[in-house]
Amino acid sequence: MSSGEPVTAADLVVVANRLPVDLERHPDGSTTWKRSPGGLVTALEPTLRAREGAWVGWPGVPDAEVEPFAEDGLSLFPVTLTAQEVADYYEGFSNGTLWPLYHDVVAPPQFHRHWWRAYTAVNQRFAEEVAKVAAHGATVWVQDYQLQLVPGRLRELRPDLRIGFFLHIPFPPVELFRQLPWRTRIMEGLLGADLVGFHTDGGVRNFHWLAQELAGATPDRDPEIVQHGGRRIRLGAFPISIDSGRLDALSRTPEVEKRAAEIREELGNPKKIILGVDRLDYTKGIDVRLRAFHELLAEQRVTVDDAVMIQLATPSRERVEHYQQMRNDIEQAVGRINGEFARVGHPAVHYLHRSLPREELAAFFLAADVMLVTPLRDGMNLVAKEYIACRHDDGGCLVLSEFAGAAIELTSALLVNPHDTDGVKEALHAALTMGPEEGAKRMRTLRRQVMDHDVDRWAAAFLEALGVKVAQ
Repeated sequence: MSSGEPVTAADLVVVANRLPVDLERHPDGSTTWKRSPGGLVTALEPTLRAREGAWVGWPGVPDAEVEPFAEDGLSLFPVTLTAQEVADYYEGFSNGTLWPLYHDVVAPPQFHRHWWRAYTAVNQRFAEEVAKVAAHGATVWVQDYQLQLVPGRLRELRPDLRIGFFLHIPFPPVELFRQLPWRTRIMEGLLGADLVGFHTDGGVRNFHWLAQELAGATPDRDPEIVQHGGRRIRLGAFPISIDSGRLDALSRTPEVEKRAAEIREELGNPKKIILGVDRLDYTKGIDVRLRAFHELLAEQRVTVDDAVMIQLATPSRERVEHYQQMRNDIEQAVGRINGEFARVGHPAVHYLHRSLPREELAAFFLAADVMLVTPLRDGMNLVAKEYIACRHDDGGCLVLSEFAGAAIELTSALLVNPHDTDGVKEALHAALTMGPEEGAKRMRTLRRQVMDHDVDRWAAAFLEALGVKVAQ
C-alpha cells in the first residue's frame, strides 16, 4: 500500500463502523495496516477515488490514536474507540440490542441504559469527525445500524451536506421496533438523512409507518417520501450485491477448478456434496440444516455414500457468551451425526471453524452440488449470490430461506421456511435428487440475475438517487 497525505476537504465521505483497512498490532509493539476484505470497499473505491473521497471509521483496535492518512489514493480518517466503548457501543448496544431486535428477536435483545449512552457518544464523535472532513456541500454516505444517530447529528452540525444512509441488515416490523426504549431518538437520527435506503420494500414500508407514528413525519404525495422538520426525505429499496464478475472470473481459473476437483477427491468422491458457509451467528440457521440432514440419514433416504456435508463457520464475536454456547451446540450436533452415520475415514459432516481465503472458498462453491442458506432472518445474504457467481458451469442447486432478503431476487432457488424442519428436509432431498436439466435451467436464471445486478450497480443506484453523478 502506498501512503500519502489525506485530502483536507472531501466531496464524498463514506462513514462506516470500520475503515477499509484494519490496524494490526504485533507482539513487538509495531503496527501495520492490512486491507480488510469486503464488497462495500470494492464497490465504492472507484467513485471515492474519482472524487478524491474520504472514509471515516474505527481502525478495529481499541484505544488506537491514529492520525488521518492516505492509502492507495483513499483518504482515511480513523475514529478512536476506548476498550469500554467497544464493549458498550459495539458489542453491547449494536450487537446485543439492535442486532437481535432487527433480526426478528431470534435472540432476546437487552436494553441497557449505559449501552445506549455509549452509542450516543460514539455516534456524536463520528458525526463531529465527518463534519471536519467534508467539504462545503459534500455528499456523505453513512453505513449501517451502528451509526443510526449520525445523520441527525451531522444535519445539526453541517446543514449544507447531502446525507444518505443505508441499512445493511433488516429493518424490523413496527411491533418489534417499538420495543426499543430509544425508538424515537433512532427514528429522528435516521430522518436527518436526505435518502434512507433498505434492502427490501418491506423495510421501506416499516420505516415509513414508524416515521409518522414515532417522529411525527407526514406522508407525501410520493409514497417513497416523508416530510419531517421542513425537509423531504426519500426512502428506497436498494438490494445490495457482490462483485459478481470478479468471482465468476476467479471460479474459471485453472487453480480454482483444480482445487474444486481435489476437494471432491479428498472427500472420497461422494455422489453429492452439500455446503453451508456462514458467519457463526444465531440468525444463520446452521442448526436447522444439520437437523434436516440428520433426519434424512436417519430415515435412510440418504446415505454417507450418497452425500457428504461441509459446514464452514467463520468465527464471530468469540467473546460473547451466547456465541460460545451456540458453537458448542453446533459442534455437538456435528458429533452426534458423525457418531451415528460416519464410517471410518468417511465422516457424514465435515465442520471447519475458521475463515478461508477467497480462492479456497470459490473452489468449495464450485465443488458443492447443493448450497444450503437457511437464515432465520437476513438483510440480504451475499453467500447465496457468491455461490451463484462461481457456478459458471450452470451446476449446483441453491436451497434458500425465504427470510433472507436475497429470496426476493433469487426466486429460482428452492425457497424454504427455516422454522419448518420437514420443509427444509424435503427441499434438501429435492436438491439432492434433482435432474441435471432442471438444475441447469434454475442456475442459468439465477446467474442472469446475479451477473446483471452486481455491487457496482447497487452503489451507483444509491448514489444517483442521492443526486451524485457516478464515475463509470
